[in-house]
Amino acid sequence: MKTFIILAILATFVTIFFLYKKERNLKKLLLDVGIFVLLLYLLWVGFRISVAIFPLKIATIVFGFFAWGGVLLAVLRDRYIWWLIFSPLLIPLVFILFSLLGGSRYEDIWYQLF
Repeated sequence: MKTFIILAILATFVTIFFLYKKERNLKKLLLDVGIFVLLLYLLWVGFRISVAIFPLKIATIVFGFFAWGGVLLAVLRDRYIWWLIFSPLLIPLVFILFSLLGGSRYEDIWYQLF
């Protein structure tokens, strides 16, 4: 599974690079790389807080696949579906909301958000 994730990340960066070489659009290159790096950061945060809570881990994986598809759609077709790309942001927000509303024994995970 880790190999697949690393290959998917590398394939996305290679796709972005080759499309830049073809089109020579620096603005699109910076936007695509920035979105993808931000997506990777959001997934990293999501996995760090979802270690102890299994349903959040499953939601992070599902939202990660959808967001990666949204990034590929943005890279290949120039269609930016922002709610799809930033859907992994819901995981930390839901975790914080539920922790504030009901309290939990996972308050020590809050330090891992940043």
